[in-house]
Amino acid sequence: MDVNGKVVIVTGAARGIGQEYVVTLAGQGANVVAADLNDCAETLARCKGAKGKVIGVTLDVTSVESALAAASRTLEAFGRIDGLVNNAALYGALRGGRFDAIDEKAWDASMQVNVKGIWNCCKAVVPAMRNVGGGSIVNIASLAATYGMPYALHYTTSKAAVIGLTRGLARELGREKIRVNAIAPSAVLTQGTQEFFGEKAAKAVEVVKNNQAIPSSLEAGDLTGTVAYLLSDASRLVTGQTIQVDGGTVMH
Repeated sequence: MDVNGKVVIVTGAARGIGQEYVVTLAGQGANVVAADLNDCAETLARCKGAKGKVIGVTLDVTSVESALAAASRTLEAFGRIDGLVNNAALYGALRGGRFDAIDEKAWDASMQVNVKGIWNCCKAVVPAMRNVGGGSIVNIASLAATYGMPYALHYTTSKAAVIGLTRGLARELGREKIRVNAIAPSAVLTQGTQEFFGEKAAKAVEVVKNNQAIPSSLEAGDLTGTVAYLLSDASRLVTGQTIQVDGGTVMH
């Protein structure tokens, strides 16, 4: 699961799970671009002394121009792009409720960020991956999609679209040795989860945990190994898959 020397862009890297991906990958020797609409100073500070180099870039995933600029900055800094972790998503800012009470603007925004954002970032990096003979794209889906989370249909539907996008793009890019996979994590008590569920966040995570085969709450660090595996050459023949890191909630 060696990522040493690989150049990886991580979106949504200013906090939470995205920040953990950056810290872990840099610690393993990858050169990482921490990309976010928000300031990534905290993420970069946590990477001081890491084996790999880390830079921060401003990225609005809803803008293809912004995605292209982030890819260009990566090439300027490191000369290549080997991996992309599409972690950026609209979650904490959304409000749950019955499907017919969801605000139309919130529905559109979730699709714009969670689906179109991935499309934009993939378009931006794939040419560079072609130039180096391959690469790995890791899209972050969710248990919301694989299980079917109610009362958050905008978020659930957007994450289901991520899985479809992953499968279709994997077939398109496979002959160019560009792999596309997804991870569907269970609930992690991040700042985004706390914002989405409010005062019910701890209880929601507890309910999810109790439905798992392994009744242990998922932490950000539990996902980093799967991401590193999918970015590494150890998974060179793994593509189009959605790996569920959910303690055994959904089994296929």
